[in-house]
This record gives sequence, C-alpha cells and structure tokens, in this order.
Amino acid sequence: MQGDSWSPTPRIIRFGAFEVDLRTGELRRKGIKLRLAGQPFQVLAILLESAGEVVKREELCKRLWPADTFVDFDHSLSTAINKIRDVLGDSAEGPRYIETLPRRGYRFMAPVEPIVCRDSGTIESLAVLPLENLSGDQEQEYFADGMTDALITDLARIGALRVISRTSVMRYKRTRRPLPEIARQLNVDAVVEGTVLRFGSRVRITAQLIQAAQEKHLWAESYERDVGDVLKLQAEVAQAIARAVQVKLTAQEQASLGHTQRIDPAAYEAYLRGRYFWNKRTEEHVRKAQEYFQTAIERHPGYAPAYSGLADTYFYRGYYFGKLNPKEAMPIAKAAALKALELDDSLAEAHASLAFVRFFYDWQFESAGEEYRKSIALNANFATGHHGYAVYLAAHGMREESIAEARCALALDPLSVPINNILGEMLLFARHFEEAGQQFRRTLELDGTLPLYHDNLGMALEKTGHEAEAVEVYLKAKALSGESTERLAAFQQAYAALGLRGFHEKQVELAKTRWNGWHIDTFSIASLYARLGRIDEALEWLEKAYEARSGAMVWITMYLEMDSLRSDPRFLDLVRRVGLPT
Repeated sequence: MQGDSWSPTPRIIRFGAFEVDLRTGELRRKGIKLRLAGQPFQVLAILLESAGEVVKREELCKRLWPADTFVDFDHSLSTAINKIRDVLGDSAEGPRYIETLPRRGYRFMAPVEPIVCRDSGTIESLAVLPLENLSGDQEQEYFADGMTDALITDLARIGALRVISRTSVMRYKRTRRPLPEIARQLNVDAVVEGTVLRFGSRVRITAQLIQAAQEKHLWAESYERDVGDVLKLQAEVAQAIARAVQVKLTAQEQASLGHTQRIDPAAYEAYLRGRYFWNKRTEEHVRKAQEYFQTAIERHPGYAPAYSGLADTYFYRGYYFGKLNPKEAMPIAKAAALKALELDDSLAEAHASLAFVRFFYDWQFESAGEEYRKSIALNANFATGHHGYAVYLAAHGMREESIAEARCALALDPLSVPINNILGEMLLFARHFEEAGQQFRRTLELDGTLPLYHDNLGMALEKTGHEAEAVEVYLKAKALSGESTERLAAFQQAYAALGLRGFHEKQVELAKTRWNGWHIDTFSIASLYARLGRIDEALEWLEKAYEARSGAMVWITMYLEMDSLRSDPRFLDLVRRVGLPT
C-alpha cells in the first residue's frame, strides 16, 4: 500500500470521501453506509490491500473462487468491478479509483490512508452558521449571506470534512438555539459562527470554531481585506479552520484554496446578489438572479462562478421555475456552463450546471453522468451534485444506488426540502412505499406549503392501500394550488361516485381545460392518462412532451404512473428515442 505508515491490518481504509471497514464489511461515504457486499466488496478490499499496484485477474479469480468452482470468471469479475464503479461514481473511461489494464488486471489508483482508531475529540464534520451582518443595513444581508456561502464552498473542498450545505444552515439565521442542539440536528462535530462587516472598500470577517458537544472554543480570528481581495480572505479563513481541526489537506485541496484572484468589487457584489435571489427559487427571483449574474459577467468577464450561476438560472427557467421554452433556454444554459469550465475546469458547480443540461435537455446521458461524477470528485460535499446524480442513477435503473446517493446528499444538507423530497422519490421509484411515505411526511414537516410534496405522499399512501387518506392528501395539494371550494367539492363528489378513478378523471379533465402548451403540464396530462390506463391518450401527450424537448421526459422510466405503458412497443420506442435503457 502507499505510504510508510501502514499497520499490517488496518481496520478502516479511507480514500477520498469513502471509508472501507474491513472488519464489518461496510463501505461508507461521509458516514453513510453504501450498498456493496459479497464479491464486489471482496474485490474492492483486495485492490485496496495492494493500492497503487496491479492486481492480476488470475490472482483475483484465485482468491474469490475455489479451484473447483464452475463459473465464468471473466464475466463475474467484470460484473463486480462495474458494481464497485457504480457505487463509487467511477467510470472505466475516466477512472479516479479503479484503473483497468487490458488483459492484465486492475489497479486502485487513488491515495489511500489507514485509520487505526478514532479519537473521540476528532472533528470530521462541521456547519458554518450564517454570519451576522454587523453593518446595521438590511440591504447588506445579501453580502453576509454571500460570505457564508463562500466560506461553506471553500471548506466543502476539503474531502476529509463533511460540511453542511447552505440550505440547512440558513434555517438557523437569527436564531439563538444552543449550539449542542444545532449540532445534534445537523449531526456535526463542530460549528463555525462569526460576523461580517463591510465598510467603504474594506470587509472584515470574524470567525470562531466551537466543538459543539462541549461548547469548547478551539479557534478564533479576525481578518480584514480590501473588497477586491475578498476571495483571498475567504480562502484564508477556510485554511485557518482546516488547521484548527487538524485535517490534512491534499495537494489538490491546497492548490484549490491557494488559487484565488482579485475581483472587481462591483462584479462580486452583483454575483452575491445573484446567488441571494437564486436561492429563493421562485420564477420572479430566478429572473432577477439572472440579471445580476449577467451584470457580474459584464463587469468581470473572467469570473467563472458568474457563468455557472447564469447557466443555473436559464436551466431552471427552461425546466421548472419559469415558463421559457426549453429549446430557447437550454442552449444558453449550456453555453454559459461551458464558458465557466473554460475559465475554471476545477469548479464543481460548473460541472453540475453542465450535467443538468446534458441530462434534462440534451439527453446525452453518458456525458451527463461523467459531469456529475467530476462535480462530486472536485467537491464531495456538494449536495446538489449528489442530488442530481441520484436522479441519474434512478433513470438508469440503479434504484438502490440512487437511494444511497440521495442519502449522501441528505447527510450534507439534512434540512433541505428538495433533497428530503428526492430521497422520498428515490424510495418511491424503488417500490419501498412505506419508507417513502415516512420520508415524505418528514419533508412536509419542513415545508407543508408545496403541492408536489403532498402529491408524492398521496402516491405513497395510495400504493400502501390507504386510499381515503391519499385522497385527503391530494385534496390538500389542490387547496394549496389555489383551487376554489367549488372545485374541491367536485373532486370529492367524483371520488364518492367512482373512487380513485373518478378522482383522476376529474384531474385530467381540469388539466386539459387549463393547458396552455407548457411542457411540464403536457407531461403531467400524459401521466394522468397513463395512471388511468388510457394508453393511446397517454402516448399522444408524451409525444407532445417529447417534441417540446421537456426535461420531464427523463422521468418516464421512473414514474409509477407509467406502469400501464411499460409493455407497449410505442412506449419502449419513445424510451429508446430519449436514450434511456428499456
């Protein structure tokens, strides 16, 4: 194995964001157990034993199967390797962990580290609480939030730490809860809290690191810089925190934190405002974010994150949070993402921006998967990358792997409503209906205002035989959508007369009267027809969604509503045209 500090039989082996526990036979990522057992786990353990060296196929076969075993060794070994790669998010074409040497064997190529024991005082996870705005000016809130975001992003590049995403920590803004309570809710060892003050052309950040359980102060410091050097300031704070928690930075992490540029203050202010509005996730706010990202680019054309932000706004306006035609919005999103990567290929967010367009619009799934994996490799703490990759895996039939990926995203962003929901959806698509229902209830505890989450819970209840409760939940979703009392009464009457079929017939009737050509509604009508078993109408509306290049089409192999279509040759042809496995 690599290095000179190996004990003969380390119990735990760490590489990147992963740990292999040789005693219990577990593979974990950021503390989340992944599904890898049997021969694939044994193959991984053998490769780790000889990390950096070629392990011949003959040796692997000899160790895995007794001499008198009658199996197709090559096929079984290739299957095991592919399973490992799927779970690690690796690929044969661009390997980060397992390299194939044709006709010879395999080599584990990533740096590995033995973990002999754990110190109970070790800090392996932390949360950056929202920095307090000391300016006294509410208009400067975006700046304080932006500094919080930036510090999280810099710390998230450190693979040895699990860093909670902004969505979860922002729920603690202006709260005065005890730090141990916050740490328990976020499942972290330590928290960072502090203040930010902008005065004239200067900015000052004061931060402290606290070991949460004992409320023990480990480090505190104040930093001040010209606004143009704010990126350097942020990197300095992140490096100081890394030293304080005694985490060892890789050469790549050191280079990433050390590589900063001076930025035009007005451009950075526009970028921060863009992200501030982007995080509100409404059509109006996303449009406003787009304007600010464009301003940032005009002021500083070499600032890659602004292009990534612009890509995200156009993507969502063409996918869900807006009514732009996908054929208009998505090419602009892709061009912006490619420009961001041209400027900075190490930007995890930009790889994810490109992945979303490749997946939901181009339907270039191999390329999308590679971009998701690159994003996660560059920033293992990037919850959005894990979120997107979970959907990618589910669309390709890797249901259990998609659940594991969604759980990883949730560990990084435990209070994120969309990520709580996506875990529920992954469970639903895998037919784990009871567990999906429980997860959707947890999602609604965080935010009960969005109709989608009620609809998802209704589906889980319907699939577990709780029909009457499902209808109650569906009606709640419709009330939240703004349906009138008269409309709600009509749905109730339809259910009373014809059961769930009557309820869904009423849904499709209303949806068609309101249809204005928006591709998401087109797909929804197709789904309603499919749920009713009206196959010809369902396929007709799916063709409309296909022609509109709707991003919703990537869900057709996952949605339970499509079960009635799965054996129809026309549906299978449509799946093939989208490019998904049948």
